[in-house]
Amino acid sequence: MTEARQVDVARIRRSRSAAPRARLRWTKDLPVGKHADKHHRITGARLAKDALGRHIAFRVTTLAQVPGPRPGPEVGVDAGITIPLALSDGEVVEHGPWPTKKEEARLLHYEQRAARRKGHRKKGRRTGRRPHKTYDQIARIRATVKRRRDDWQHKTTTSIAETYGTVVVEALSITNMVKSAKGTAEQPGENVAQKAGLNRSILGEAWGRTVQLLAYKVARRGGRLAEVPAPGTSQECAQCHTVTAGSRRTQAGFVCNDPACGWEGNADHNAARTVPRRYRTGHALVPAAGRAVVRRASHGVKPATAR
Repeated sequence: MTEARQVDVARIRRSRSAAPRARLRWTKDLPVGKHADKHHRITGARLAKDALGRHIAFRVTTLAQVPGPRPGPEVGVDAGITIPLALSDGEVVEHGPWPTKKEEARLLHYEQRAARRKGHRKKGRRTGRRPHKTYDQIARIRATVKRRRDDWQHKTTTSIAETYGTVVVEALSITNMVKSAKGTAEQPGENVAQKAGLNRSILGEAWGRTVQLLAYKVARRGGRLAEVPAPGTSQECAQCHTVTAGSRRTQAGFVCNDPACGWEGNADHNAARTVPRRYRTGHALVPAAGRAVVRRASHGVKPATAR
């Protein structure tokens, strides 16, 4: 092998003596052939399969220069549902619906078909081929939606990391945000269906993954990623920095109720402007976003130095 693109993967079948070749689509060049040495080489590989096909990931060891401090503008990021990402400089980053209307209709059709076939199957009887075919169709649609979301997140976080030197985000407790509102039999919850829909929307945006991608991309370019406490950012006025009850009139409208201020604007932009101010006033959290976290069974979660 002289070049990475000339690597062939052979798949052996028991029913045939000849092993057909699998065509690969490369995303990055690999250190093989004359490009490989003791500091730049492949150390392992992992073959994974999902509903859309097979994927192979190579583990590579290489030497890279430590990036120096990167000067650049500072920006605050507010994550939402109506506006996925609002930036403190007035920019917004949006995306279309992850599943198209046609995909939503097909997904609902296949899920209903799977439920009917499961209901007709007798207990203890093996699942036939037709239900498995329906499950595969459901998995392909969901995998397509996930790949579309991952593509948008990678492109968006790369653009932010290349544009700004310091990125400040909210430390969101997503686990608490998506708790069910069902309640108990003695104290049933209210607006359960609405809360369930909100939870699906929050999980569909994958805010935590967006922060993870920003962490290593900003650090790789010599920038800085910081987290600030999230409570109150949607109620605090970015102009006078006061918190008054009822300032957020609607989902998108913010009107400061302080008589001395009265600032009006978009609620998401207001929160995005509040985020970097908390960072500048010394409210950054430790451990900061982007540092490695090591889980230990007996000692809880302990921050570790970044690699």
